[in-house]
Amino acid sequence: MRIRIRDKAYQAELADNDTACAILALLPMELRMTELNGNEKYHYLMSGLPNAPQPVGRVEAGDIMLFGDRCVVVFYQSFDTPYTYTRIGRILDPGDLPERLGNGDASVIFEPGD
Repeated sequence: MRIRIRDKAYQAELADNDTACAILALLPMELRMTELNGNEKYHYLMSGLPNAPQPVGRVEAGDIMLFGDRCVVVFYQSFDTPYTYTRIGRILDPGDLPERLGNGDASVIFEPGD
């Protein structure tokens, strides 16, 4: 999968699960993602996706997760968490994600990979 933020494209590796397959079936899609806590952007989808939430313990910058069954989250900072998520995938080189996503809401385009 490819993720576009502003003028940069990131390659993402998808998890091997039903949630990632369901996301692939929705592509391409552009999401207006809302800022939360200075470490993530999120967007609630109109309908739920298959999910199997697990405690992750630690979120890494570049993780793409599902919270509940409708909330897609892109993390741009690493931190410990008690929350449960379903893994969708991860951005392979998230180095400049904080700068690209910036402060406030962001438009993020999810596309099929090459």
